[in-house]
Formats: sequence, C-alpha cells, structure tokens
Amino acid sequence: MKVKVWGCRGSLPSPGPENYTYGGNTSCIQVTHGETCIILDSGSGIQRLGKFITPAVREMHILLTHLHIDHTMGLGFFAPLYNPDIEIHIWGPATAGHPLIDRLRRYFSPPLFPIRLTELPNHPIIHELSNEFFSIGDIRIHCEYLCHPGPTLGYRLSDGKATIAYIPDHELRLASNDFPNDPEWTSGYEIAKSADLLFHDGSYTAREYSRKVGWGHSSIDDAIAFAKMCKVKKLAIFHHEPSRSDLEIEQMLQDSLGNEELDFEVQMCAEGNEYNLEDEVENSPER
Repeated sequence: MKVKVWGCRGSLPSPGPENYTYGGNTSCIQVTHGETCIILDSGSGIQRLGKFITPAVREMHILLTHLHIDHTMGLGFFAPLYNPDIEIHIWGPATAGHPLIDRLRRYFSPPLFPIRLTELPNHPIIHELSNEFFSIGDIRIHCEYLCHPGPTLGYRLSDGKATIAYIPDHELRLASNDFPNDPEWTSGYEIAKSADLLFHDGSYTAREYSRKVGWGHSSIDDAIAFAKMCKVKKLAIFHHEPSRSDLEIEQMLQDSLGNEELDFEVQMCAEGNEYNLEDEVENSPER
C-alpha cells in the first residue's frame, strides 16, 4: 500500500507561510494498492487531490470517519465527482436517526452548497457502516465507532502485508476508565493494535487538554501513550490545531518526547508526506 497525506489540519483550514511545513488543509489521506484507490475523509485537502487523479482511475472509494465540516468541506470541490466516467463510492457511519444519504444531502444543498447531490452527473453510491469488516479490492478494512462527538468511525486497512490505522478525531481520556492500562477496553485499540502506521489525533498539549475535556480530541502525550499501548511501528500525530504554527507543532513534539526512549517512530504528520508501506515493512527489523 502507498499512502499520501493531502491534509492533516484539524477543525479549520489554515493556509499561510507560518504553516508551510505541516500544511493548512484539513483531513484527507489517499491509499492506493494496485488499481484500488481509497480516500480517507474529504476535508479541504481532497480538492487538490482531485487534480492529480490519473485518467486510468475509474473507481474511487471515499471513507468518511464522520460528518463534521472539516472532514467533508472539500467533497463538493472534488473534480472526479463531476466526471461521469468515474464511479464514486462514499462510505460513512450509520446512525439511529437520519440515513447517511440524507445527511450528505444537507451538505449538497443551499445555503451550504449550490449543487445538489441529485445534480451530479454520476450519483455516488452510498454505504452505511457500523462496527464491521469489509473489503475494497485486495484491501481488508475494519471499522469501529470511536469516542468523539457524533457518530465517528476509525478505520484499519490491511493488504495482508502492511496495516494502516486512521483515527484522526478521538478523545482517549474519555475512551477508557483506566487509560492507558486497559487496552481491550480502550476505544480504538482493535483498530490500532500492531499497526505499521497509525494516524492519530494529537491536537493538544497536556495542559491544553485539561481545559478542553469533552471536546473530542486528545493530547499529544496521550496519543504517544496509545501508540505505545497498541505496539505500533510508526505514529503520525494528526489534527493540528488551526492556530498552531510549524514552530509550535515541532516544539510540541520535543516537549512530549523529552528523553523518553520509544521502540517506535513518532512524527508530526505533514501535508505531502508519502509512505510506501510495502517497502517499510520489508526493511523494518523484527520486533
């Protein structure tokens, strides 16, 4: 599997020279494997991704973690939606209330957006998900609900050789009565355990989090503790606060790591990052 980050900012796009390194676009990650193209979330980053889709791609799958605006705001600007020769599948969380298609229609309607879902040249195929397993091409996917306001899913993708876990919005401290000492009862554990690459929410410093309990996000310290608990090989901290500059993001990581020795890599996720999971798995040492 090959992975490219098209957006890793949280809550609101934040372009500007102070955010050159980590980027300003909101959540969007592209996963490719052979002819399979999967997109995780449709934040503002999906607009730029749409310009780089090769003509050979005729089917695409967009997996939405949830429908907060920073994860859906780019969908109407995704060029392949307007190409009648491309089949688009949109997957997202089921709720006990309104069907997913009705919730998507709210976005594709005035005053939020001028074009309705029914006016697209090729109506996307909508799939509702809960806690389940399914496959797209050769990629096996496991999704589960997470601790975040509103129905929110985390995704685990595996091609049989490598595994990606995508948990961009997640409040770990409310996800377990005894975090990080009780893995099986921690929200997201089954998604992230032993992953080769984990994208996880690390919006706040520990001090900031103490003032924002219940907002649905985690501190960088808790994200690192979660990755350690799950025994991942690489952690990419996700959902950078829109007010945070490149220098502040880098300082957060330095402050959190300190002199701690970890047996996995930790990095602040950056827009434009690319990962070739097959190469990394082949070149990684045995644990």
